[in-house]
Amino acid sequence: MTPDARRPPETAARVSPDGPDDSRTPALLMAEPDEELAEQAMARFSAAGVSVIACHDGAEALLQVGAQHPGAVLLGAPLPVVNAADVTRLINRLSPVPVIVGAGPDGTEEATAALAAGAVAFVARPYRIEEILPLLTAGLTPDHKAASTLVVGDIELDPIGFHVYVRGRSLQLPVREFMLLRYLMENVNRLVSRPELTQVLWGTKSLDSNTLTVHVRRVRQRLREGAGSCCTIDAIRGMGYRLECRSADAMRPPLSSSRPASTA
Repeated sequence: MTPDARRPPETAARVSPDGPDDSRTPALLMAEPDEELAEQAMARFSAAGVSVIACHDGAEALLQVGAQHPGAVLLGAPLPVVNAADVTRLINRLSPVPVIVGAGPDGTEEATAALAAGAVAFVARPYRIEEILPLLTAGLTPDHKAASTLVVGDIELDPIGFHVYVRGRSLQLPVREFMLLRYLMENVNRLVSRPELTQVLWGTKSLDSNTLTVHVRRVRQRLREGAGSCCTIDAIRGMGYRLECRSADAMRPPLSSSRPASTA
């Protein structure tokens, strides 16, 4: 049953041992059309210390993203009023927030479209909370450990505001490319395997190998060719990727200030 879209969202109580204002607990907006399923999921999230805002259609989800500024969004497909793909596309355009899409057999087509539109992971529906919780703590949302700005070489990344600056200039990245850069910055100079990256970015270790390759290539090009960064992503054949930075003294002079920032 689809409830009235004007109905106010439900909010799960925070039960973290540190109290209701625990900044280590990422806020999650869950748009789930099945009210019973939503209630069950909210109870389990709450028991795990995750604060959840629940609504039941895509239009309300968009309103709540703007009003509540959640750390992540979980969309149940098929989603009424505004489908999951359109919601994902609008969120990425207006307020970059990581989107996870959940679907059963009747929602796979819509979920696939949502992934193409920028959703960062696919999970099964009905939800297995143990499958979703690692996504919320693996770099998709701000947490206590990663609340401060990351600085590697000439790259500054703000995980809270979803901002990236290279040599002081803004660099616009789509959500998944932002997540890729963040994870590599958190593991600078370390070889990160392909399965590890796909698990962090898509929630699975089984993925078309070309998908990750394309995302890495895009981030590498934005850093070096678009922004003139001293950092690059090296590919280690058959193993994975490593973010490394050369000394700024070895780089060419700064790009002209009249050159526009690279855009997604």
